[in-house]
Amino acid sequence: MQVTATGDTDMPRLPRLTTTVPREYVHRASLAEVFLTDCTARDDLRFSLTGQWPRAHTYFTDADGTTHDPMLAAETFRQACICIAHTELGVPLGHPFVMWNLSYTTDPNRMDIASCPTDLVIQASCTELTRRGESVSEIRMDLSLYRDSDLVAHAATHYGPLPPAVYDRIRSKRRVGPLDEADAAVGVEALALAPASVGRSCAADVVLTATKQPRRWLLTPDLNHPILFDHSGDHVPGMVLMEGARQAACSLVGPQSFTPVSASNSFRRYVELDRPCWIDVERMAFESGSTVTVEVVGRQDGHNVFSSTLTGRVD
Repeated sequence: MQVTATGDTDMPRLPRLTTTVPREYVHRASLAEVFLTDCTARDDLRFSLTGQWPRAHTYFTDADGTTHDPMLAAETFRQACICIAHTELGVPLGHPFVMWNLSYTTDPNRMDIASCPTDLVIQASCTELTRRGESVSEIRMDLSLYRDSDLVAHAATHYGPLPPAVYDRIRSKRRVGPLDEADAAVGVEALALAPASVGRSCAADVVLTATKQPRRWLLTPDLNHPILFDHSGDHVPGMVLMEGARQAACSLVGPQSFTPVSASNSFRRYVELDRPCWIDVERMAFESGSTVTVEVVGRQDGHNVFSSTLTGRVD
């Protein structure tokens, strides 16, 4: 062993071991909620990522714990998009992102939980990249997720970063003021939902309460939920809106269980934390076999703030 003139010990180089990407690259606070392990560029617009899903997750699993939740694929795609933007497209850390849409589809036959964690490979292609000056402003991405070389899920998304000053200016205009008459009656209308009725096993995971109106729910997530609100923010995260749509579909399809193998989600406005957001099912259509499609719309302050079309299996 040699010691340098500065007193540093010249130690043998250790082999590179697997670890997660920094949590800042995927906008997560908890290290346990980071599902990516690496990100490399194949060229200017194509990227390869690796990741891992745990065998047991406190939220992203089905009721009997035998398969991964399709929403886990959606969250992994979200993380991949943000990681690519920070590590390969030059978006500085500290820039918030806006997601205009995220569509995904999964293969339910390849979502089983095996006897070891699920190792993943994600191939991503940037189909459109818009810049303002030197800065990236909009990104369209196609992503494919593989497990043991088998395609498990695919996604397409449109998103982009915002400079902090721009974000602060936009958010400073958010509405404040008295509730209208319909919203003021929220506390009277809200009715508790059993977890099993919305496809969950824990009361803390329920993000909706029922109302006296058929096919309408109130979005009421636990703002201290360790997964859905992993890090602080000034609006309802897109993943919470997607979960609200999924739970509305489960409630309507029940008592049969509903697994959304695919979903197309569009986000039109920020959803405020301190104002009622209504979740309405606009259409439910049974298709061939045990497949059903449910169209969900979220409304706040008289505006359609997001929409989700879910297709899945009814068991």
